Amino acid sequence: MALAGIPVHPAGLLLAAAYAIACVSARQFSLDQFFLPAGIRVAALLIVPQRRWPYVLLGELGYFAYLRIPTIDEYGLEWVILASTLLMPMAMLVVHLHLRKTISEAATGFWLLSLSISAAVAVTGLNLSLSRLLWPVPPPDTLLDAAERVVFGHFAAIITMAPLALLWARRRSGSPWQKRLLVPSLVAIALMLALGLCMQLISTDAHSTRTHLVLLAALPAITLTFMHGWRGAAIAIPLLNLPLHFATPSTGLPASFDLGTFSTQQNMAVMSVALLALGSSISYHHQRARSRGLAEETTLRLTRSSHQTSERELRERAAHLKHLSEGMDSSLSEMVSWLKSQGHHAVANSLQHASSVHSRLFREQASMVYPTGLEQVGLYIALQAGGACEIWNNTHRVIPPRLAGNPCLLTVDLQLAIYRSLIEAVSLLLELETGQVCVRARSGQAGGRRGIVAIVSLLDRGCTLSARTTDQAVERLAGRMLAYGGTVHCRGNRLRLVLHESITHASPAAA
Repeated sequence: MALAGIPVHPAGLLLAAAYAIACVSARQFSLDQFFLPAGIRVAALLIVPQRRWPYVLLGELGYFAYLRIPTIDEYGLEWVILASTLLMPMAMLVVHLHLRKTISEAATGFWLLSLSISAAVAVTGLNLSLSRLLWPVPPPDTLLDAAERVVFGHFAAIITMAPLALLWARRRSGSPWQKRLLVPSLVAIALMLALGLCMQLISTDAHSTRTHLVLLAALPAITLTFMHGWRGAAIAIPLLNLPLHFATPSTGLPASFDLGTFSTQQNMAVMSVALLALGSSISYHHQRARSRGLAEETTLRLTRSSHQTSERELRERAAHLKHLSEGMDSSLSEMVSWLKSQGHHAVANSLQHASSVHSRLFREQASMVYPTGLEQVGLYIALQAGGACEIWNNTHRVIPPRLAGNPCLLTVDLQLAIYRSLIEAVSLLLELETGQVCVRARSGQAGGRRGIVAIVSLLDRGCTLSARTTDQAVERLAGRMLAYGGTVHCRGNRLRLVLHESITHASPAAA
């Protein structure tokens, strides 16, 4: 459909009609100290895309045409035309200038405060100036008295409606709502609704009682703000202001004003500002903590990936060494068989013995490069039968390890991490401390996690690890442990290593 060559969408006309009806209806319940159409004007501009703003302007013209055409004889045609056509463009300019600036989740509250104050001052200033200039008979009250009521009324309505409108406009963006807070949030909202209903039931002259109910309703409002930041404030502020507004006595005339509730509404405006500022601050710190957590998670994931890549390279190297060992054993076996066939049994036996010893040493060293047996028989067997155990035995300072639990239920990556950490920890104590070293480990399950606790300590409980040892332990072990969600504790004569993983993400490493 086109009008004078300009395309007109039926949905746009429906939007204009809905806006006009909403403003006319809200006008019947508005006071100078709480002017709902001002809040609806800014809220509509926040919800509706800018390409649809002409339809909002059309709805505004329809709304003013309904209200002001009958007043042409009283206030003059110039005022009716200018005051009806300039207010919405002024509000559009204010909203557009604010929307041009990209706002983060953390700065939304302060952005809303700036928008509310700017829109209230700009639109009200223009409206009051036009009335002073163009009315045949100027208004009886002074400009400052009128501005005090009208600017406050516009600001109170905008600060009530705009946060909720922005929350709806950004419903598909921002951080997700925390589901664990759903029940307490619903309880807080229900409590505010109940207190708002009580405001409607009490006498219109009971200003003190109404103020007490408002203060009680502020408690769940603060709770919502603490739980959800500026989004909680956006929900809480309408639940605070609208019940108070509807409980305020009204004459039903255009300049209706109730002095008894005005001070309470001023306090509510200050509380709304405080809630938005508090919510914005909470959202800011929550966003920073979330960003820091994501950065740490990314760093740990990259570190873990680096360790896994290194382990794959070592595994390939160990496989290559094993292939070389098998080739040398095969060649030596052929040489031994040939010597025996030639009658050189003594030389053959000597060569066979030397080959056996060197082959065993070669396999032990290869297992230190990568413990391939860990993938088949698990961590404990790899520790007790691999090259690490042989090296420990040769020092005559490491007593046989005491191992409990079934580490095969853990992933290979986790077992490799504790395997490398144990070897590093034992080497560290052998290098920097004196006396016997004890190794203990226990794997198991607690709650929804599986893990392993390993302790490398001095056998003499009266000894204490030196400061150099503890510093070296943290420096050399913490990197790998933290990459897998583990921790390193140095206390007394021991190093305590803890690694764990979620059961849902863990898969058995070996049968």
